[in-house]
Amino acid sequence: MKITVIGTGYVGLVSGACFSEVGVDVTCIDIDAGKIDGLKQGIIPIYEPGLKEIVEKNTLAGRLHFSTGLTECLPETDIIFLAVGTPPLEDGSADLSYIVEVAKTIGKNICNYVLVVNKSTVPVGTARRIKEIITTELKERGSDTEFDVASNPEFLKEGSAIKDFMSPDRVIVGTDSEKARELMDRLYRPFMMNNYRVIHMDIPSAEMTKYASNAMLATRISFMNDIANLCNKVGADVHLVRKGMGSDSRIGNKFLYPGVGYGGSCFPKDVKALINTAKSHGYRMRVLEAVEEVNEIQKGVLFEKLLSHYNNDIRGLKIALWGISFKPETDDIREAPSLVIIDLIKKAGGIVSVYDPVALEELRKQINPDVIYAKDMYDACIDASAIMLVTEWKEFRIPSWPALKRLMKVPVICDGRNIYDRSELRNEGFIHYWI
Repeated sequence: MKITVIGTGYVGLVSGACFSEVGVDVTCIDIDAGKIDGLKQGIIPIYEPGLKEIVEKNTLAGRLHFSTGLTECLPETDIIFLAVGTPPLEDGSADLSYIVEVAKTIGKNICNYVLVVNKSTVPVGTARRIKEIITTELKERGSDTEFDVASNPEFLKEGSAIKDFMSPDRVIVGTDSEKARELMDRLYRPFMMNNYRVIHMDIPSAEMTKYASNAMLATRISFMNDIANLCNKVGADVHLVRKGMGSDSRIGNKFLYPGVGYGGSCFPKDVKALINTAKSHGYRMRVLEAVEEVNEIQKGVLFEKLLSHYNNDIRGLKIALWGISFKPETDDIREAPSLVIIDLIKKAGGIVSVYDPVALEELRKQINPDVIYAKDMYDACIDASAIMLVTEWKEFRIPSWPALKRLMKVPVICDGRNIYDRSELRNEGFIHYWI
């Protein structure tokens, strides 16, 4: 079987590499020639544990290829995966311009049956639109070439994407033909030899499942942040509340951790897109509107605790930020709460010193703020009046508190992920704020 993956971003590169790992001949396509040249030389454009090793292994084995030319791949391709970006527009809707362009190219060039599979996160009805575009292009050519369109949304967690792909909880496949269903079954069978977890459904349901899943997880996060803030008002311990809630089998303990809000490339974008989809159909997603509002407010909660400690005046104070990426094990800083916190500190006249194990270069490339880039977590804290723990990287879990106390000007820590023991910090002479 030969497949073509269009797009070498997070989803496309991980998908292509993992398909090649089970023996599929894969060509990854991207219009960015620099990125393709880099991949051919083993330069991975994103940070994802284990990805570099799989790419190198399968490139050497001749199963994984990289190219800028889509049309050259089409004659021998069985399945085309669309993994191009669908960034949010100003109104929150998904930008489908890349999808449309690729669909036109496919329609203008295919001469043999091919299954076009949408792996990008797209609104309900996008598969139908792709089918219409390809059909129109074929008619203009006077071609009766057969094709199918399917939906196969990704559910990869940044930081554990290889494991998620190779051993998925489930694989959602939306098709409207038996031939397409059989092809997708054949492709995914190697990933689940002992426990077949492909869930087949119609295409609109598959498209909606992706949005609904991310929206539910975002809802749990915002709900727990709301509960944590109320606990702070009434004197309850959110750790104990979370344990009590999570022990209920109907609720479970996943995504019940309060923090500084969600970020990344999926939750913010997908929540906005689902709200916009509802509006376009004359319906209002009131719960998701509240989820989004709570999340935006939550990104400033840790800063408010810092500001309150210093009586609303942090002018000239150096504040150390531990963690820039929106979550551990990734260099992704899109919609990261850290960016909001940095901006708030700077606007209040504070000096920001930042450290992150992998995301500092992304910070430099994307926004290049006026901050101090520290070489390690302790360097960031020299003469600092507070530490703000924003991303719970493992190396931040058990720091040397005596060393930090010697380095810092004032021993204050604002724990945005609730990873530290309050009594331990008090015993070490630290003032501890948490969510």
